[in-house]
Amino acid sequence: MKDSIRQRLDRQLDRFEEVARLLADPGLDGSSGAFRDLSMEYAKLTPLAERYQAFRALEGDLAAAHALASDPDPEMRALGEEEARRLEQTTATEELALRRLLVPADPRDSHNIYLEIRAGTGGDEAAIFAGDLLRMYSRYAERQGWQVETLSESPGEHGGYREVICRVGGNGVFAKLKFESGTHRVQRVPATEVQGRIHTSAVTVAILPELDEVEDIEINPADLRVDTFRASGAGGQHVNKTDSAVRMTHLPTGIVVECQDERSQHKNRSRALSLLKARLKAAEQEKRDAAQARSRKLQVGSGDRSERIRTYNFPQGRVTDHRINLTLYQLDAIINGRLEDLLEPLSQEHQAELLAEEGI
Repeated sequence: MKDSIRQRLDRQLDRFEEVARLLADPGLDGSSGAFRDLSMEYAKLTPLAERYQAFRALEGDLAAAHALASDPDPEMRALGEEEARRLEQTTATEELALRRLLVPADPRDSHNIYLEIRAGTGGDEAAIFAGDLLRMYSRYAERQGWQVETLSESPGEHGGYREVICRVGGNGVFAKLKFESGTHRVQRVPATEVQGRIHTSAVTVAILPELDEVEDIEINPADLRVDTFRASGAGGQHVNKTDSAVRMTHLPTGIVVECQDERSQHKNRSRALSLLKARLKAAEQEKRDAAQARSRKLQVGSGDRSERIRTYNFPQGRVTDHRINLTLYQLDAIINGRLEDLLEPLSQEHQAELLAEEGI
């Protein structure tokens, strides 16, 4: 382990022990803000501190094994060499885990998201594939125990969606799906193609983290135009009789959002405002990310939909992620929501980028 990394770990461990002493001080008011802040810091430092303590014990065991490997007795020496090989592998794995824990966590990782899917080039086939992607993400969300709520939708003439916007809520949603923003390209023979020719279509996806109360941004009411209209989705006769759907326009930026899922105009207005704030925050974050990380292959959660990130080739049964040159011949499983083999390598690549940036 590099000295610079060990010094950072030592400082974190010293701070962990200091916070533990402060929390144990009988003079500290258990209901105070200081107690709350220290408790949160202690919880944040605990995984790193405990892992580093275990790592130092592992280093002690490895030193003992190396000493045993120098024993004059051949049997003891062989035993020490075998144990040293095993511990060296374990130590290397644990060192990488510690390095990853030193990388500052993305505060948005625990957030819920807004998932926006829009048909691009390809007409009806693009709209149909937009529906396929929504089903793919919905099935993945179901397997994760997440909740998916449709906020607005514009169905395609022959199935799928020209546009659909959902809110996905659950544990660590943004952490798992933040690399999905971009252009998703599909290559397949449409059902309407009589000559069997392969068509190429595109769908854009944006992943916007939902803001929490701390991040909430103020919007001047004078900068908003709010229109109400009758919802066009499911809902029976009710949607045809009341103007419950809401369209909200942010005049300075021209950003427009709609929500028509709820029967209550008040609820739709609240949902639309939350989505608008998420879009404004994402646009601000995209500018910062572009300035700070122009060389990154993964523009995390930027909502940049101009870049082709993935191709789904149905005739060959393959999916290729162009950012990390990953090709998997698991298209059926992936389209049915089994995204782990795609998402995990993207997360690992992002970790590697952050480690390099931090010099860890």
